[in-house]
Amino acid sequence: MTSNRDRNGASNPRGANSARKPRPERWPLVGAREMRELDRHAIETIGIPSDTLMENAGRAVADQLLRELPEGASVSIVCGRGNNGGDGLVAARHLHHRDVDVCVILLGEAGNLSGDAAVNLERACQVGVPLADQEWHPPTRGVVVDAIFGTGLSRDVEGVEADWIRRINACRADARGAVQVVSVDLPSGLCGDTGAVLGTCIEADVTVALALPKLGLTLEPGRSAAGRILVANIGIDDPPPNQLPRAELWTRAYAGSLLPARPAAGHKGSFGHALIVAGSEGKTGAAALAAEGAARAGVGLVTIACPAGLNDILEIKCTEAMTAPVADTPERAFASSAAESILALAATRDALGIGPGIGCSEETQALVLALTKRLELPLVVDADGLVPFAREPDWLREREAPTVLTPHPGEAARLLGIEADEINRDRPAAARELAMRFGSIVVLKGAASVIAAPDGRIAINPTGGPALATGGTGDVLLGMVAGLLAQGLDAFEAAALAVFVHGAAADRLAQRAGAVGHLAGEIAREIPAATAQLRADLATAVRGDFPVGHAVSFPEP
Repeated sequence: MTSNRDRNGASNPRGANSARKPRPERWPLVGAREMRELDRHAIETIGIPSDTLMENAGRAVADQLLRELPEGASVSIVCGRGNNGGDGLVAARHLHHRDVDVCVILLGEAGNLSGDAAVNLERACQVGVPLADQEWHPPTRGVVVDAIFGTGLSRDVEGVEADWIRRINACRADARGAVQVVSVDLPSGLCGDTGAVLGTCIEADVTVALALPKLGLTLEPGRSAAGRILVANIGIDDPPPNQLPRAELWTRAYAGSLLPARPAAGHKGSFGHALIVAGSEGKTGAAALAAEGAARAGVGLVTIACPAGLNDILEIKCTEAMTAPVADTPERAFASSAAESILALAATRDALGIGPGIGCSEETQALVLALTKRLELPLVVDADGLVPFAREPDWLREREAPTVLTPHPGEAARLLGIEADEINRDRPAAARELAMRFGSIVVLKGAASVIAAPDGRIAINPTGGPALATGGTGDVLLGMVAGLLAQGLDAFEAAALAVFVHGAAADRLAQRAGAVGHLAGEIAREIPAATAQLRADLATAVRGDFPVGHAVSFPEP
């Protein structure tokens, strides 16, 4: 059993990761409030005029359009009445100076604009940028720039703005690829904090995120609505390291930098021993998949503690993992009296995963609670193992060793006593609430899984997709987290890295053979190749890679 571990963190008893090189940066993600604070800091503390920030933003959008605009194509820029519209007006002026066929559609009366947006409308008119009226005829070829709403939107879109969002989407669909839609900062109608659609939303081909990527661009459905995402430096510095936003997105290079070292002199005893408590009648596959997930994540040894009546099955099914039969019920589920045997096994292991396929009987739930209270090593809980904590959250909060919970939205809803729809309405908030309530690292699974810590920090996972939508993938993930914990990783890093690699393995399969029909065991078998690719990417990493939308950042003009 490992020692000297902090709560929800882990020392490395073998020293494998104690001397890492400096890591590639993560992307900080911001919501509306954080972006307002960064704007205010740039303007009031650093002394950058707000007009300069708008000029940089609009020029960045124009430069991106000039990089990819087909020769002779027209550009229509639809501008709202706020700062996002002001950015669009600056972009129009720069495109006009470069002899691009550009026009502006202003939503609302010119007199309704104020501040920097009004100033830039006057500048655009002075240099001769054409203003189209509301009878704008959609182009059949070219680009439509969406500069209607920015990060400040917090209500459902209505009225003329909603009509124009629908017109732009229809133009894009009717043109069948001949018209591209580029959104300024984020697609209009998208909530920058949650990725939710506020009534209606632009469907963009490209989104030019200004200064920093917004949290909503990494969460569904916002991630899909944004298309290809580019991040433009407009003169607002990243926050200082001690004031980073509490949300982050890992690059492939950063994930690769966290992979446990594999020294040439290493052996199976060097890389940890994971104990998996899983299985019941009809669900031996869950135990087998969890054990394979741990092994594929690089742990040296795996033991499955299983109901005694299932041991023969698992000995045949799992040739690489050891099995340890423990007391069971007549129904071949875990008996509460199995606690002492499992605790004895845990004394010589480095991490424990519990839950896959164990069932929800009263005896089994009593066993889970007993183990939780007495275990002194890192613990990962999933599936049926989560059931008793909806009524006994203190049993997790009181643990000294690290704990990781990996619920899907339905399980998360039961833990919080709410409906699953509420979980999906604001996944970052739900993950944070779970982490704080249970004093644990939480992986809220789903499209763009959210990893949360009790201190409020979250990471959004950019990998994975529909290929993961098959039974057993969660069992593999639990095993991976247990395997990485057993190798000495910090609990937050182990959880987020397991989710990243798990999704990357599914992505590799989807790229080769489509997203349908892959089995959980096939995803597990793809983990070594996905891990090898991450190590290779680390060696050739380009600073600034943005892992959502397969695009990269570009510098300040």
